[in-house]
Amino acid sequence: MQLRQLQQEVDHWIKTIGVKYFSEATNTLVLTEEVGELARLMARVYGEQSFKRPEDAENADKAIQEELGDILFVVICLANQMGYDLTEIMKRNFDKKNIRDKDRHINNPKLRS
Repeated sequence: MQLRQLQQEVDHWIKTIGVKYFSEATNTLVLTEEVGELARLMARVYGEQSFKRPEDAENADKAIQEELGDILFVVICLANQMGYDLTEIMKRNFDKKNIRDKDRHINNPKLRS
């Protein structure tokens, strides 16, 4: 599915099931909450923290995927309600990265294996 299609799907869901978009401020806070939930999982799967219950560790992969989905959903909501086209945003983002970072990472000794 393309970004534009995702934006349309989210918009349809919001208008038919979600009733209406939360305000931009509320969605920004929801995004922060979702990123925090992902961070908690990452600290336990890839960091030094441990899970409180064994079943949480067993379901960590699925939980990470769900949090990534939640984050993407809220980002799409924000783009929609502000009238932004994520496809165009990402094209410009890659253009910026290709200019700014053209030699940056290739010349970084920390990234050589």
